[in-house]
Amino acid sequence: MSDDLFPGFSSHWIDTEAGRIFARVKGDGPPLVLLHGFPQTHAMWHRVAPALAETHRVVCMDLRGYGWSSAPRGDSGHETYSKRAMGRDVVTVMETLGHIRFALAGHDRGARVGYRLALDHPGRIERLALLDILPTFYVWAQMRTGHVPKAHWGFLSEPYPKPEEEIGEDPLPYFDKLLAGWSKAGSLDVFDPRALDSYHASCNEPSRIHAFCEDYRAGATLDCTADEADVAAGRKIGCPTLLISSRYYLTRDASDADGTPLDIWHNTFAPQATGTELDSGHFVAEENASGTLAALVPFLRA
Repeated sequence: MSDDLFPGFSSHWIDTEAGRIFARVKGDGPPLVLLHGFPQTHAMWHRVAPALAETHRVVCMDLRGYGWSSAPRGDSGHETYSKRAMGRDVVTVMETLGHIRFALAGHDRGARVGYRLALDHPGRIERLALLDILPTFYVWAQMRTGHVPKAHWGFLSEPYPKPEEEIGEDPLPYFDKLLAGWSKAGSLDVFDPRALDSYHASCNEPSRIHAFCEDYRAGATLDCTADEADVAAGRKIGCPTLLISSRYYLTRDASDADGTPLDIWHNTFAPQATGTELDSGHFVAEENASGTLAALVPFLRA
């Protein structure tokens, strides 16, 4: 993982219930934590984090099981990699750095941690940006009814050790196929080689492959249960919320009957959310950094 992707950022290893969480930090403004997605690391923010650090104290952290953070063994109930548990890591990291309240921007799995944290601890999150996701329970409902294919969600959430063993036979081609396939260009060329090296280092190791699978097993079980409980209770995200969607990934699988991704968030957890769609594949912060910043900067400054 190359330090020159984050010039001027300091490095921190912070003790949490999951072990050590790695984070890079820069800036003197209001606190903002950036959470990456699967199968990436904090390196995915390298094209936007320096600009955001001009106005915020930016914290780019690796989720448990990813990057340079600890990868604890999963438990039989999948609680270790639930988004609720990952959210506790975020709270610990930010409190250790001196921040009780903070803004949060998350992509993919990191966005799922972000909205779960906003629902569980509404006093913590001042502003929430969700990059290219729909609510977890909604996606699983679409897959279970056959409206969208289960694809990698179904495979990675299969019982241990099947996906771990199959991926472990040759990990990098599996993950490279996902990374390329979710981009607009269908190519790994959209990624900085130094960032891609970071993703490869994180993917090419048995304990982290297990962590990825446990992340998805938690998504299929505890994360869905938490979402469904909040829907039943009528809980909503109370802070200002921004949805950034990609034109060539998320929206292609959304159910036409339920409207746009923003409509789905309005009808579930974020009735007041605003949103924008970018000309990009799934990796909006890397494929369309200027568009991502154009959406994030005014939202975070408001």
